[in-house]
Amino acid sequence: MNDADSLPIRQDPIIEKLLKKLPDDIANSYTDKQLQGFRIALGDRTWARHFIDNRGTLSFPFIRWRFFYVFLLGKNKRAFTRREKHASMLMFVGLVLSFIVISMLMGLFTIYILKSALGIDLMEGSSLGIWDWFKDLF
Repeated sequence: MNDADSLPIRQDPIIEKLLKKLPDDIANSYTDKQLQGFRIALGDRTWARHFIDNRGTLSFPFIRWRFFYVFLLGKNKRAFTRREKHASMLMFVGLVLSFIVISMLMGLFTIYILKSALGIDLMEGSSLGIWDWFKDLF
């Protein structure tokens, strides 16, 4: 149970904000039961605090339009749909596999360069040409 549930409905921050936007005669005409219904319908749609919250407007000369941008960075606290969970898991698995493959390729490249630098020839007369290319760089 949060703090908003223990307050009288007219002191709830969301309801207060809603009522301040209305003319006084309309705001005073709602019963507590109706306001409770508004509170349930609106839910917890308060603006969350983000680690980075950068919002602004861009206007360019000679163009009548103005553009706005929003850059938010923070922990995702919303509930995912089944499709979003599946896509997120696939992306995570893809990133992990990509990291493993790239790490293995970098390791093999390093071992091959070290082998070639030490003059170790595993198969006589054959070369991938990587060592020659690497020497030409330096």
